Amino acid sequence: MIDVNKLKEGVTYLDGGQPYKVVKYSFSKMGRGKANIKVKVKNLLTGALVTKSYLSGNSVEPVEIEKKHLQYLYADGESLFFMDPVSFDQIEIGRSLIGDDLNYLVEGEKVWVQFWGERVVGVELPASVVLKVVETGPGEKGNSATNILKPATLESGLVVQVPTFIKEGDSLKINTQSGEYVSRVN
Repeated sequence: MIDVNKLKEGVTYLDGGQPYKVVKYSFSKMGRGKANIKVKVKNLLTGALVTKSYLSGNSVEPVEIEKKHLQYLYADGESLFFMDPVSFDQIEIGRSLIGDDLNYLVEGEKVWVQFWGERVVGVELPASVVLKVVETGPGEKGNSATNILKPATLESGLVVQVPTFIKEGDSLKINTQSGEYVSRVN
């Protein structure tokens, strides 16, 4: 059992037969009563974000999530296709389960796919990814002051704000948690 005080970001647990992953944790104590633990969690089966409250001292059941390193092949309609590079088995995952993480997937790249038993429950992204700029406006001459940004469309379709010196064809390091530009990669 997991004490609810230990439900930090990234922890997975079972509640009502459903697996959840903690996205945000907050703790509050008012007066003499027990502390109230509030967690914003993602249902790993539906992808829905929910807020749950627990009283300090309660516990939840741990859930075992298995990870497999799979290669992202392509998206087709409402499905994404991944391949096990060892057995060459292909796995189809619904687009709704991946959600916004699709913005950080590039065909041919390997990612950790999470399984609960035989069921796919998500994709674990690295802290940052490198994506190519496919479209951006020109940097204006004389606009060299700091913090001047322009939009850039990346190969995955993600649009991020970048400094004006970034041009089409550049490779950029993007933070997968915030979706923000980190640096240019040579």
